[in-house]
Amino acid sequence: MMMRKRLWLLLLLLLIPLAELYGFIWVSHWIGAGKTILLIILTTLIGAAMMQFEGRKVIADAKNEMNRGQMPGRKMLDGLCVFFGGSLLLIPGFLTDIIGFTLVFPLTRALYRRFLLKWLEKKMKNGSITFRRF
Repeated sequence: MMMRKRLWLLLLLLLIPLAELYGFIWVSHWIGAGKTILLIILTTLIGAAMMQFEGRKVIADAKNEMNRGQMPGRKMLDGLCVFFGGSLLLIPGFLTDIIGFTLVFPLTRALYRRFLLKWLEKKMKNGSITFRRF
């Protein structure tokens, strides 16, 4: 099982940079190398601004829920999505930018949240994840 996870990680570490390189080459042939570099810088700056805005919004919403005595479970998943999406937006590349923007943008973030909830539920049912109260 552990070997299988390592193989997936190795494949991702090889395939993602290759896909990004192909994207750079394809876009630079389409719009030119200078505009491609400018586009990468622009998406990084826009992504960083979106991550800050959405991150602050998620934190404020989570605080409001806690002040009302509610557990901010959904907001915690939103926070994870914004964090990982923002991290992907800081990495130069078009594939990572597309995934990052969909993680940060609230309308598409709901798709990831639903997937994460199902994954967590499955892991908790089979005992892979346990919670302890202190």
